[in-house]
Amino acid sequence: MSLPPSSLLARLRQTVLPILMGPPVLAFLPALTLGAFWLWGEAALVFTSLGLPLFFALSGAFNERTRRTLAQRDGVTGLLLRDGFDAALEHTFEETERPGLRSACFMLELDDYRDLEERHGQAAADQVAAQTGERICAALRGTDTVARIGDSRFAICLTPVRQLDLELCIQLAGRMQSAVEDPVALDASTIYMSCSVGLCLRGRAPGPDAASWIGAASAALSEAQANGPSGIRVYSAETGRKSRARHDLRDGVAAALENGQIQPWYQPQISTDTGKITGFEALARWTHPVHGMLPTDQFLPALEEAGLMKRLGEVILYNALTALKAWDSAGAEVPQVGVNFSTDELRDPGLVDHIRWELDRFDLTPDRLAVEILESVMSTDPDDTIARNISGLAKLGCRIDLDDFGTGHASLASIQRFDVSRIKIDRSFVMKADRDPEQQKLIGAILTMAERLELETLAEGVETVGEHALLAQLGCDHVQGFGIGRPMPFDRTLDWIATHRAKLQDAPRIGGKIG
Repeated sequence: MSLPPSSLLARLRQTVLPILMGPPVLAFLPALTLGAFWLWGEAALVFTSLGLPLFFALSGAFNERTRRTLAQRDGVTGLLLRDGFDAALEHTFEETERPGLRSACFMLELDDYRDLEERHGQAAADQVAAQTGERICAALRGTDTVARIGDSRFAICLTPVRQLDLELCIQLAGRMQSAVEDPVALDASTIYMSCSVGLCLRGRAPGPDAASWIGAASAALSEAQANGPSGIRVYSAETGRKSRARHDLRDGVAAALENGQIQPWYQPQISTDTGKITGFEALARWTHPVHGMLPTDQFLPALEEAGLMKRLGEVILYNALTALKAWDSAGAEVPQVGVNFSTDELRDPGLVDHIRWELDRFDLTPDRLAVEILESVMSTDPDDTIARNISGLAKLGCRIDLDDFGTGHASLASIQRFDVSRIKIDRSFVMKADRDPEQQKLIGAILTMAERLELETLAEGVETVGEHALLAQLGCDHVQGFGIGRPMPFDRTLDWIATHRAKLQDAPRIGGKIG
């Protein structure tokens, strides 16, 4: 297979010019000129002095774009940065306008890179990024273009060829992914990273320029990430439609957060022993003016993508503490309110001071706030920001609830170290537990462990009277779920509290542990 002269010239520039323009070669230019004079006299000196500038001019070394591309290199990986990649991509886009030449653009991103930074530090993250760049380059040809365009994101553009189809591109994506996901030796430990890949063939670019091409690859990457770690997706018209919908949702959710459409709804928690209300959990809900109530799995990813999880936490916390004061004023006797804290919030070094300030502002004691933390975010490293914040909130006097217990990887040592007050048993253990002996054994084991550790327990997702009765008999302290009360806006909580109190007047107790 032969390439046209222009393609050969472009390849020559891409491979040889960076070498000739590098500092080592430039350092030898004076020696080269003097050597020519010494060997062949003045004629050689004149020829060298005039010929070298002419050579660099013809090769494009004095071109503004070339100089900018050569200069912009990532300090960690040595790869091109975004501007250099855009220039190379634009050149490839124009080159593949000719019939018979094909190329593809790939976007590869390391999954959970921020967690890596948080757990192991910036130096370790840089080491992983450097090895990722090396492995990507090793899986490609030397003439392909690779760039680091973000902390954890890499872009690849293939040199135009005549034989390239979708199957070959998917195989190449898999080869890069396998190389990147090989374990990384880091000091005395081994790091296992995964990555997601999106790709777009040149012929499928949705627009008339290189920007649309890389945008399509980015949309494919977003779809790969939305379907879990280690995903590979190819751009299609449907991908473009989904991408536009995600962008519209992201823009809409940001406005909704600021204009008050996203508010906490409150789900009651009651004691299995007395039936009294022991708290409410504040859950984010979006009342859309057109589509009505939207589930959290639709808008929380959009908020996270827009970097607004911390702002959401501020909105929910403010409204939850406002609700506590309103319940107190109405004599509702709600001991506490639970607020979910995202990983982004827990990474904030100023979180503990912010919570202390908010509690002082509302004149509430810290024990009135239950900080709900997913089991999966509890780190084994006692020195990272998340661990320090959890410990700091516990020392402040806030209650620490370990949410979705049984679905993550929190160790018993972590539970004790962070002064966890209560574990919330995930609804997957509670569902149909009154009819499933195996479920009962699992719940019994969790409750026994909690009793030994002197922890309170709350079962989530309780939907039937049978599940409620079983949990009470097994010794679970609190229950929450549709069978108790659905999440409701604040203005309905006082009526629900009054109705629940009325029911307690004549209701028999169902508590009492099984002997």
